[in-house]
Amino acid sequence: MSASAPLVAVCQFAPTDSRGSNIRRVTELVTEAAARGARVIVLPEYASFFTDPMDDSLAANAETLDGPFAQALRRLAAEHDVVVVAGLIEQADAGRVRNTLVAVSDAGVQAMYRKQHLYDAFGQTESAWIEAGEAGQTSVFDVDGIRFGMMTCYDLRFPEVARTLVDAGADALIVPAEWVRGALKEHHWNTLLTARAIENTTYVIAADHPAPIGVGLSQVIDPQGVVVAGVSAGRASPWHPSILS
Repeated sequence: MSASAPLVAVCQFAPTDSRGSNIRRVTELVTEAAARGARVIVLPEYASFFTDPMDDSLAANAETLDGPFAQALRRLAAEHDVVVVAGLIEQADAGRVRNTLVAVSDAGVQAMYRKQHLYDAFGQTESAWIEAGEAGQTSVFDVDGIRFGMMTCYDLRFPEVARTLVDAGADALIVPAEWVRGALKEHHWNTLLTARAIENTTYVIAADHPAPIGVGLSQVIDPQGVVVAGVSAGRASPWHPSILS
């Protein structure tokens, strides 16, 4: 990649069931990351709203792709001349919601991705509340000559998702997550992120929720599988920059 490739930042934080509080925290993180030169800023899955365990409040707090959360991201993108990637709860039919990523610039939503593989594993049943995205979909966007592809959390366990993004020209894979803690889950997270980087010869940019629910360990991995920036499991609000070079 060229010397003019963008600086990226991952923001690790714990979204709550307060939409207003989440927007305020996102504003703080994006402002800090932009002040340090980041051009692409990645936030976790469920950044707009999160509750554990999942319940009917998901549908009650779901938004459209031009709703208050996306509009807040657009204002931040315009103010700081950045692209912000974040997970939001999107409205769907019959009381269900979609687990959606948006990449937002000053012009609005540039790309969106709906999680394909729902987390029905390790005792969890995400499909009870979430409507899966279309299988095989790809979502990419370009910043400063670099193409970014988006996928979400449990999708990481399915190599074909990353491969379709690379086939669409992605130089870097963005992985917002709520990677739930459990036996060997930190090991799975680190191993799978590294594998996706090495097998596709791409950067991987992953933002997770911190402990106690998530594993944390948000990181940027280069195409050789080396972590070039990362944070710990338990810290609630750090971000680390990395130049894709």
